[in-house]
This record gives sequence, C-alpha cells and structure tokens, in this order.
Amino acid sequence: MKTPAEEAHPARPAGPARPLALVTGVGRTVGIGAGIARRLAESGWDIAFTYWTPYDARMSWGTEPGATEEITASLTALGAASTATEADLADPSAPAQVFDEVERRMGGGGTGVTALVMCHCESVDSGLLDTTLESFDRHFAVNARATWLLIREFGRRFTAPPGTGRIIALTSDHTVGNLPYGASKGALDRITLAAAHELSHLGVTANVINPGPVDTGWMTEEDRMNAIRYTPRGRLGTPEDTARLVDFLCSGEGEWVNGQLLKSNGGLG
Repeated sequence: MKTPAEEAHPARPAGPARPLALVTGVGRTVGIGAGIARRLAESGWDIAFTYWTPYDARMSWGTEPGATEEITASLTALGAASTATEADLADPSAPAQVFDEVERRMGGGGTGVTALVMCHCESVDSGLLDTTLESFDRHFAVNARATWLLIREFGRRFTAPPGTGRIIALTSDHTVGNLPYGASKGALDRITLAAAHELSHLGVTANVINPGPVDTGWMTEEDRMNAIRYTPRGRLGTPEDTARLVDFLCSGEGEWVNGQLLKSNGGLG
C-alpha cells in the first residue's frame, strides 16, 4: 500500500529523540497543512500526513499532480522521516486505518503519534436555502465526525510521556453562505476543546486555531481585497503564519496553552 512518494523517499526508523506528528489534509504544496508539516519537520518532528485527491478534484483549484511526492521530498530534506496516506475521512473506518498505517510504517520511536494536527476539511460554499442533504452530511462526516474519531484513536493509543501530547484542529468562523462548513466547524471546536479535559489524565493539550483569511487558491480578487481591507495588519495570512503558532503549541514552551480557541488572523474582526 506504499505511495509513489514512499517508494522514492522511504521513511527511516524514527528514534526517541524525534517525535512523530500526524498532520491531516496535506494535499497541496501551497496549503496550510503542508506549511505546518514543513515547520514541524524543521523543529525536529517526523511527519505522517494524509491527503484526499478526489476532494481537490471537486474544488475550483483542482488537483496538484506530484504534490505528495514534492511534500515528502521537502520533509525528507529537512531531516524528517515521512509517510503519506491517502484517506477519505468521510469513511468512519478511515481514522483507525490511518493510525494503523502510520504505526506500521513509522513506529514513532515506540510511542506512536505524539501530536495530532487536523487540517482536513470539506468546504463547499452554500447557504440555508441551497445546501443539499448530501453536502450537509458530508461536511459533518469530514469536519466533525472524523475529528472526533481521530481524537478518539489518538487518545486510545497515546503512550508518550505525560505533558508531551498535542491535539490541534483548524477551524473557521464562516457562517453566512457557508452553512454546512461553518456549522460543522463549530462542532469541531467543541469536540476538540472537550479533549483538553477528557484527555487530561494523559497529559495531552488540545487547542483550536482559527487562521483567518489565508489564500491557498480559493479566494477571488474581491475576497482578497475585502480581507485585506478589514484586517488591521493590512495583508492576508499565510500558511507560515499558522505553522508558527502550531509549532509553538507543539513545543515544550506551549504546554501551558490548553483548551483554547486561538485566532491567528492579523486582528480581523
């Protein structure tokens, strides 16, 4: 079940000094997930990541041929062992299968996944009157149910030392014209923040990040201008902006930040 990227860049055995992060939703080189994966690799993490090509194919930006191989190569160049798994997170069996595959391929120095960073999403613009039942259900399956199931697998399998475990999910405050996306992201917030309390016996922290307007190919020119106009910092966000915050939260210095919904959006109201 190896991908072409793994054949070209096989994962080396991960040692105890290099913990393992699982980053979901890393399908394109310009995406927030890819930026986070690269930043964590720079900070000494081994990286397992998931992607789902049919999602990109349905969206306006389309697929990025060779992205998985390019991302894997960039992580390897940063000294990280890396593995990629294509996973349809709308399938309720996928989260457990992802963890099984990651543990089989990577091991995580005997402790398995230490950080779970969830960047995956279903995101289709539609409102109260034009959202279909199928789209509504898929948004909740991917954005809410899969988040719960991934966190559940993480909690069940976590064996790293107390205080080292991290759970981070990316959210959004979209509402108008984004009924299924915004509603399912609201559910994601509650699920993730619950983990800060329910997994406290493991010494795991759990936080949610709202990255604000980051143009990874989905914005129109009007969207860009409006976001810049209403952001006090006067620019759009970048994947690197979000990645720096994730890196801090995953570090020892970020251990005291727990159970929070953090806005990393340049002050956008």
